[in-house]
Amino acid sequence: MKSVAKFWVTTAVMASLLAAPVFAADTIKIGVAGPMTGANATFGEQVWTGVSAYIKDVNAAGGVEGKQIELVKGDDACEPKQAVAVANRFVDQDKVQAVVGHFCSSSTIPAAEIYNDAGILTVTPSSTNPIVTDRGFDTMFRTCGRDDQQAVVAGSFILDTLKLTKIALIHDKDTYGQGLVDALKQTLAERGVAPVLYEGLTRGERDFNALVTKIKSSGAEAVYFGGLIPEAGPLIRQLHEQGLSVKFVSGDALAQAEIVTSAGGPQNLTNVYYSSAADPLKDPETADAQAALKKENIAPDNYTLFGYASAQTIVAALQGTKDGDVKSQIEWLRNNDVKSAVGKLAWNDKGDVKDFKFVFYKFDDKGTPVASN
Repeated sequence: MKSVAKFWVTTAVMASLLAAPVFAADTIKIGVAGPMTGANATFGEQVWTGVSAYIKDVNAAGGVEGKQIELVKGDDACEPKQAVAVANRFVDQDKVQAVVGHFCSSSTIPAAEIYNDAGILTVTPSSTNPIVTDRGFDTMFRTCGRDDQQAVVAGSFILDTLKLTKIALIHDKDTYGQGLVDALKQTLAERGVAPVLYEGLTRGERDFNALVTKIKSSGAEAVYFGGLIPEAGPLIRQLHEQGLSVKFVSGDALAQAEIVTSAGGPQNLTNVYYSSAADPLKDPETADAQAALKKENIAPDNYTLFGYASAQTIVAALQGTKDGDVKSQIEWLRNNDVKSAVGKLAWNDKGDVKDFKFVFYKFDDKGTPVASN
C-alpha cells in the first residue's frame, strides 16, 4: 500500500481498551490471518497448520487458566483491503483476544492499526517490513526478522561472498518486495554501488521475457528479487530459457519447496540463493516443537514453524500474566524469553526480535536448500 489511513483514539479510550480483561468469555479466541486462498495460499495454510498443532496440545493440557482456546481463520489473500475486512470482522464479530498474522506486510500494516485501536495482542510470523513495528504500536510483535536487517546481510553476501557489483534490482511493487529491494538499494549505496537496473513487475504476471531482455541488456551479473514465489519461479525459469546465467538472490519468501516446481525444476536453481532464518531444526531449543509436529505427522515447513512460534508467544503471554490484561501481556513479552519452534525469542520495545540472524541458502542438485554461509 502506498498510503495507510490513520485511525486515532484518545489516550483514555486506548488505556481502557488495553486494560480490558480477555478471559471474561468461556473460551479465548485467537484469530489466524493470512492468504488461505489464492496464489500464496501455501504460506497461509502453513501458518494455520503450525498454530493449530500447538493450540491442540495447549487445549489437551487444560488450556489457559482453565479456558480452551478457539481459533478463528481469516483469509486476506495477501490483499490489503481484504486484510482490513478480516481485521474488522475479528474485532467486531468474532471478538478475538489475540491475532497471529497477517502474513504479507502489505496486509499486516493496515490490519495492525485496527488491532492496536482495539487493544488486541498481535504477533506476525512473517511480515518483515520495518513499518510493521516502527510505528510504535504497543500491541504489535513479530517472530521473524526485519527487511533492513535482511538487506545488510544480502549486500554483504552479494558484494563480499559472490564478489559481484553489477546488480539488477527487481521488485513486485508490494510492501514486502519493494521494501526489501529498497533497503538493499540503500545498503549498496552505502558501499558505493549503484544498481545497473531497478525495475518493478506486477504481481500475477507470468510472462517476464521483456524484463529478462532488459536484465540481459543491463549487463547484470546478479539479480536481486523482492517478492514471492508465484513471480520468482517464472522469472528464474525464463532467465534460464534465455540463456542468462546470472546469480539470482532473494529474500526469505523463497524458503518453500514450491520454488522447485515454480522455477521449472532443480536444474534451474543452481545459481539461486535466498536469505532466511538459521535452520531452526538444528537448534536444541526447538526439540519439543519438532517432536510435537512429528507426533501429528506434520512436516516442519518454514512457516509452519513460525506460525507455531507465534502461537507459543501469545500463549506464553496469556499464561505469564494470568489476569488477561493486554497491557500486562505486552510488558511480559518485553521482559521475558519464550522457548519456541524457531528458537529462544526475546523482544525489544518495538516488538522486534532481539538479535535475529539471517543466513543464506543455496540449492543442491535435487532442489534441497543448504546453508551457503
